[in-house]
Amino acid sequence: MSLASLARTHPRLVDWGIRLDRAPAAGWLALQAAALTPTWLWMAARLRDGSDDPLGLLALAALAVLVWQCRRDLRASPRLGWLALTAVGTVAATLLRTSLPPLAASLLAVLALAFGLMAFLPRRVAAAPVAGLAVLALPLLSSLQFYAGYPLRVVTAEASRWLLAPAFEVAREGTTLLVDGRLVIVDAPCSGVQMAWLGYFTACAVALWAGRSDRAFAARLPMVGVLVLAGNILRNSVLVAYEGAGHPMVSWAHNAFGLAVLALVCGGIAWAMAPRRSLPC
Repeated sequence: MSLASLARTHPRLVDWGIRLDRAPAAGWLALQAAALTPTWLWMAARLRDGSDDPLGLLALAALAVLVWQCRRDLRASPRLGWLALTAVGTVAATLLRTSLPPLAASLLAVLALAFGLMAFLPRRVAAAPVAGLAVLALPLLSSLQFYAGYPLRVVTAEASRWLLAPAFEVAREGTTLLVDGRLVIVDAPCSGVQMAWLGYFTACAVALWAGRSDRAFAARLPMVGVLVLAGNILRNSVLVAYEGAGHPMVSWAHNAFGLAVLALVCGGIAWAMAPRRSLPC
């Protein structure tokens, strides 16, 4: 049956299809968010019980700001490719919620939400930073610390050993350094997981603000990892040097130095993303 004959025989069906196609973006996104309610409840519970840091709220806020800035340019008709990925991701997150670990199911859910946003956002908005912010919105820092924290601490401790070797007698065992006879432990906060989160958040946020394309964003991502690793090694090496010399930094100086290094790393990442222009939404 052709569209013309369908319009003659079932005009209400055609009218309904037109109204559905012209439904506002906010309505589609609200329906998708409602379908993924179990994911949001799990994320809220994980933050409420203190098992993870609330940094994901910062990523959610950045996505909200992006949508607000582009509210006048949201597409009247969604891009069908992104809308299809949205539907597949939402259904998969719903069906697999009980068979996958909660974090994995939630990853599917936030990616589906990112796809839903891309279906309505202007074409000039890059997809990769939007997906990156969606992933960073997950309460995943404790999981990253559990799975990646120890290897990162080993790498940091070994790099610090090489840097300190000219000035100290240094030996490493696991994540522990023996510096001139003094035992210094590279503990969990020294793994750099939080610095990595903030570094990649900076990369995604600045890329969107600068109007970077997906290709330009992806080309600069390796530099983000290098800057984060270098900053964490620098911070750890300086702190271990003070400990090894028998003059450990007092708490406020320790924290201030860590914040200064974090600011340098995030500033370097922002410079690498090179904000040529703001996003004219």
